[in-house]
Amino acid sequence: MAASSSNSGPGKFSSVARAKARRVAMQAVYQWQMTAHDISDVLAQFLADEDNRGADKEYFEALVRGVVQGHAELDALLAPTLARPLEEVDPVERAVLRVATFELQQRLDVPYRVVLNEAVALAKKFGAEQGHTFVNAALDKLARELRKLEMRG
Repeated sequence: MAASSSNSGPGKFSSVARAKARRVAMQAVYQWQMTAHDISDVLAQFLADEDNRGADKEYFEALVRGVVQGHAELDALLAPTLARPLEEVDPVERAVLRVATFELQQRLDVPYRVVLNEAVALAKKFGAEQGHTFVNAALDKLARELRKLEMRG
């Protein structure tokens, strides 16, 4: 897919707009985890925020709704990749892991390397000092399970 800065037709997306959507989705998931507010209210707040202009809004909403609705299944997929219970994982890294797990499982149109790279970048920027290493290790294990065919190709 093209890395243009505009949405130019069906199937086309901006990699910058998608990256921003992932960042905003991680922040919305983090807020939902910490406050347990209704996800519709969280989505409305983030969609109304001028700082989030330029994000792929449809992708953002799909990520957040997918994580919230499927968090139990996502957590079950993540659990075997973690050295400690998910509840003990830093909340920022937990949000990053959940968003990336959703993408690995549900968004086969997004290459696993993109998912991992974006998640590691978010963990570096917003997570604990070595959180990105933890996120990378967990998602690498998960990608080996969920994206076996893609990794062989």
